[in-house]
Amino acid sequence: MAMDTPSLMSHVSVGVADLDRASRFYDAVLATLGARRIVDEAFGIAYGRQFPEFWIGRPHDGQPPVAGNGAHFAFLAADRGQVTAFHAAALAAGGSDDGAPGPRPHYGAEYYGAFARDPDGNKIEAMVWEG
Repeated sequence: MAMDTPSLMSHVSVGVADLDRASRFYDAVLATLGARRIVDEAFGIAYGRQFPEFWIGRPHDGQPPVAGNGAHFAFLAADRGQVTAFHAAALAAGGSDDGAPGPRPHYGAEYYGAFARDPDGNKIEAMVWEG
């Protein structure tokens, strides 16, 4: 997949219980993929490489955040090194392992990825197509 291919998605948002804790986690994890804070407001923080693509914030309805069963968010990495760094940063920043870096041939022969859970239980992934 070419990096200059327009994304299907504009952005995605996940609910978090503690914005400070979540921002420390995502600052460390998304930096491994070349992303940075684009928007930093009291209601939420957006990360991206060039524009706000991934938002964290308190749920709009004021209820506690709940991680979606079956939902996960995959971030595109440039290479295996970024996938590995993403996974290591997630664990070091308070996340939990949900799948070590490695090939995922059941997703495709060229698929290499790693999975983690953020402190609120949201499932995140870094992946690269190697072909």
